[in-house]
Amino acid sequence: MKNPVLENRSRLIVWGLVWLFLASGQALLFYFAYGSFVNISIPDIIVSLMLYSGLALSVWYPFSYFNKSELKVFSLITNLVLTGAITVTAWVLVTKLIMTLVLPAQNDYQAYWDATFPYRIGSGVFIYGLTVLTYFLFASMTNLAEKKAREAKLESLVRETELKMLRSQINPHFLFNSLNSISSLTVTDPEKARTMVIKLSDFMRYALSRKDEQPVSLRSELENLRLYLDIEKVRFGERLVTEENIDPACLEVMVPGMLIQPLYENAVKHGVYESTEKVKISTTSSLEEGYLKIIISNNFDPAGSKAKGTGTGLLNVSRRLELTYGNRASISTVKKEDLFTVTLFIPSDNPKMS
Repeated sequence: MKNPVLENRSRLIVWGLVWLFLASGQALLFYFAYGSFVNISIPDIIVSLMLYSGLALSVWYPFSYFNKSELKVFSLITNLVLTGAITVTAWVLVTKLIMTLVLPAQNDYQAYWDATFPYRIGSGVFIYGLTVLTYFLFASMTNLAEKKAREAKLESLVRETELKMLRSQINPHFLFNSLNSISSLTVTDPEKARTMVIKLSDFMRYALSRKDEQPVSLRSELENLRLYLDIEKVRFGERLVTEENIDPACLEVMVPGMLIQPLYENAVKHGVYESTEKVKISTTSSLEEGYLKIIISNNFDPAGSKAKGTGTGLLNVSRRLELTYGNRASISTVKKEDLFTVTLFIPSDNPKMS
């Protein structure tokens, strides 16, 4: 795993500034221990802190190994303490070696070393502790980010699964009804049965070709819906009448595939099935302030027998809108006298529906 300090330029700059601050602190500490001795203390502090900065960066690797291992708290602390002892010891010994080679022999470096040694050990332990705490912070931030990423991925997967489940509720219901009708027509009107099979084939080809939640243009959706209504017209003949008033500006707006079809199923089920008179299903679309407005209405017989239903169609559409657009889309229904109306508002400015 790459060192978190080296992954980010801003972190690297902050890391350098922190070490400048530590160098200033160590200079004051050594001044207190030994007094003013600039020609020794400044080179010593520069060498020792640059060396410790490199060692502190390398501490990340044993730290990340121990922190990821399945170790108990006591074992983790023991390993970190041993790592700290090795780090501080290496820092002290290498600093002493470099400084004795760098400084002229006449400088009384040994006296300076002896006076500052206890403070050097103390500052080394203190800096190591800060380094470990910093790495714990980085590790916690990384774990939190990974957890949020996993949760977001899981939420996306659940959302996608639910959308596919909602889509899957559409096809079998309609398919079974159509096959039953075809079965009856093969006896009473074979030619109508043949026509219905062809149209059903085209409709199912469209439905099955959209196995995910990729959006489609309203134009494509309406073309598919006309196929659906043509299939129903084979069954119900002149009793089913359709009417469209579509603003051409709406045709390229993207919508979830097969979103509107359950509303037409409801119109047929609660309109044509329950009435002996003609039932007209009207579709109107327009653009209003960044939204695609779709109105689907059908007349029905208020005195007709009430078809039993679970409301799955409307709930299906409502839930898909919520999963796709959040609170930016809406669906509403109005039942007045002999007219049932469904109104959809869908954002028209988000073609990818992301």
